[in-house]
Amino acid sequence: MLYSLLYPLSDDFGLFNLFRYLTFRTGGALFTAFLISFLCGPSIIGWLKVRQKKGQPIRTDGPEGHLLTKQGTPTMGGFLILLGLTLSTLLWMDLSSPYVWACLTVTSGFGVIGFLDDYRKITKSSSAGVSGRVKLLLEIIVALAAVLIITQAAAEETRSMLALPFLKDTMVNLGWFYIPFALLVIVGSSNSVNLTDGLDGLAIMPVIIASATFALIAYLVGNSIYSGYLQLTYVPGTGELAVFCAAIIGAGLGFLWYNAPPAMIFMGDTGSLSLGGALGTVAVIAKHEIVLVIVGGLFVLETVSVIMQVVSFKLTGKRVFRMAPIHHHYEKKGWAEPTIVIRFWIIAVLLALVGLATLKLR
Repeated sequence: MLYSLLYPLSDDFGLFNLFRYLTFRTGGALFTAFLISFLCGPSIIGWLKVRQKKGQPIRTDGPEGHLLTKQGTPTMGGFLILLGLTLSTLLWMDLSSPYVWACLTVTSGFGVIGFLDDYRKITKSSSAGVSGRVKLLLEIIVALAAVLIITQAAAEETRSMLALPFLKDTMVNLGWFYIPFALLVIVGSSNSVNLTDGLDGLAIMPVIIASATFALIAYLVGNSIYSGYLQLTYVPGTGELAVFCAAIIGAGLGFLWYNAPPAMIFMGDTGSLSLGGALGTVAVIAKHEIVLVIVGGLFVLETVSVIMQVVSFKLTGKRVFRMAPIHHHYEKKGWAEPTIVIRFWIIAVLLALVGLATLKLR
């Protein structure tokens, strides 16, 4: 098997036999992605500042303080994440696995869509980028390509199955409906993270937490012994996704170094769409789509707050929140930005623990 560019060394040197082990490659992917993102950060930020000049356009209808504190901050920082994530993935993962290419298809494809959106915002000096319908159509096309790769690679007995948490080896056969369901998970996850990305460090840390959770889930369901002990549905080959999730963690930590309040750079749609799509893809491959709703509950909360706000205003002319997504509601109430961010991080940790509990409570 072709594990990585480094794997052939294991045939010649005893020490490099470590490259055969999934846990070692997971750690290697994390640190490699972190170093790439961290070390490339200053030069990329400097280049983006020169190119963008005025930085990311700030919503005029948003919190008033943003016009003062966030004006001039460059966006497209997601490129920094994608650089570390992609290079680390190619270096450490088993490139013969179709799941690797499914994840990279969504991550890179959604990254390009996000880049086009960010680019339009900058060139037009407007917070409105590519139209929502066009973005959604492009996302569905990219996600469909990945879902077809996943379903072809999956075992026939689990190909169209939906696993139910808290129940022992219980799966529901969705038949032909599984493909649109998987599309909903990937596209929905992508846009949920996108809605959450509104404050310095708010989106990236919950993404890191969710990635750590799914790294463990992928490792367990991809191991016949552990999945059998925990009474999980065994999905061969998913252990490799632990390396991919570790690369997300490393690249995310490197980006957070520069995105921590006050942010030197924003991830933009380039980062939020691609990271959300990546989480959705991992959940689909590992057959833990419903658990993603729990682990990524913070992203779900942000999305639901927007839906509630729009529906309420259209039906009654009244708003449920002072501003949506919900993190802006708390800004309007006078909460300091770091307070909102850290409290939302705490919520993300608690939800991740609940998600992990589904592995044993059956």
